[in-house]
Formats: sequence, C-alpha cells, structure tokens
Amino acid sequence: MIRKELEWDKIIIGIDPGTNVMGYGLLGVKAGKPSAIAMGVLVLNKFDDHYLRLRRICERITGVIEQYLPDEMALEAPFYGKNVQSMLKLGRAQGVAMVSALMRDIPIAEYAPLRVKQAITGNGGASKEQVAEMLRRILNIPREMIDPHLDATDALAVALCHFYESQRPKTAPAFKSWKDFVARNPDKVKK
Repeated sequence: MIRKELEWDKIIIGIDPGTNVMGYGLLGVKAGKPSAIAMGVLVLNKFDDHYLRLRRICERITGVIEQYLPDEMALEAPFYGKNVQSMLKLGRAQGVAMVSALMRDIPIAEYAPLRVKQAITGNGGASKEQVAEMLRRILNIPREMIDPHLDATDALAVALCHFYESQRPKTAPAFKSWKDFVARNPDKVKK
C-alpha cells in the first residue's frame, strides 16, 4: 500500500492516540482525491514504564514524519472519561505526537471521535469495525491490509475526516446584528 510521497499534492498524517496501542495513518491527496498511503500501530503495552512509552511514541511518529513528510496532522481528541490518570496519560501521548509535528512546523487539527465517525460512516455512534469497513470501501483498501487492532484505521479515519473538513467552503462570519455588520464592514455601507 505504500506509494511514492512525491506524487501527492498533499499528505495528511492521522493519529489515534493511545498509551497501549497508538494508530497512525497517512492519506495522500492528488487532484482533490484521497488515497491511503500507509497505516500502522505502535504497540506500547510491552513497555512497563510510561516514560519509555512516550519516548517510543516520539521516536516512531518522528520517523513516520521524516519518511512521508506530511503537510498536515490530524489527531483524534481524547474523549473525557472518569479515570483522571488514564486521561493524563492519554493527553501526554497525544502531546508527544503533537510535538513531533510542531518541531517540523506541520499544522495540527483535532477532531472529536464522534465527529470522525460521523464524517466516515454518517453515524457518530459507529463501531471501530464499521469505520474500518467504510474506509476500506471509500479508499479501496484490500481486506488483508486492514490491521486487526483497528487503531490504524481509526487514525486513517481521522486523516480522512480532516480532508473532508478542509474541502468545505469557508463561510463568512455570522453577524449578531445590523450594527455588528456595519461595524465590521464600514466600506460596504452608504452614508
């Protein structure tokens, strides 16, 4: 599934942060059409020390960035759970991935899990399996290329969600009132 980086107009790296398994996926865009370039996972639960996990995330995501030279990074924002310690660890993992992009001036966007599922399947409550199957169909990914962890397809889904969001036309800012419109557009008002 790996394709030459130089043929793409834009490459988006998607990250599904995790402290046990972290997924990454790369989406190439050519002439406005997205294609899967690569995806994979970092299996981190073999490291007992949380700081070693963070180091591995930094090394691997930096390596992926150096290999594919993405133009943008899209991350799945962690949802808020009840376990504060888990949230802190997840936030650190996400932060390390962000730093890997920031050190190379790569812009970052974050998307809520519900938004990603909605963008890919049309259903914010879709399962990981449903997301993987829709990605497989949308991007023509052979079944055998789908990683059984599904964190890789979740990461690719974040990248595709970002692609869809970046294709939306930018809308003009809403005005609170006519007075607000006049204040922001004095050149458009006849006196």
